[in-house]
Amino acid sequence: MITSALIPTAHAEKYIIQLARHWGHKFDVTEDAGTRIIDFGKARCYLSAERDSLKATIETPRADVDKLETVVADHLNRFAHREGPLSFHWSRLPE
Repeated sequence: MITSALIPTAHAEKYIIQLARHWGHKFDVTEDAGTRIIDFGKARCYLSAERDSLKATIETPRADVDKLETVVADHLNRFAHREGPLSFHWSRLPE
């Protein structure tokens, strides 16, 4: 299943770098054309900085989608604590 969110923030690149470093201790993190890719094994998260927003896309088995949406949002909100809670509106692509 694929789910994605466009999160309004002026600090997208900063949060992506922080999250990639944080998860880089446990998971494989790569970069391709400005997109950071976190490989969780059976799932992947793609993070990129857009104009005034952060784009997060998750590819995961259906059974794990709720959990991974929450994990990504919780971690990004930790790094954005000075900015306040970020707004996440996940959109799931039909299977």
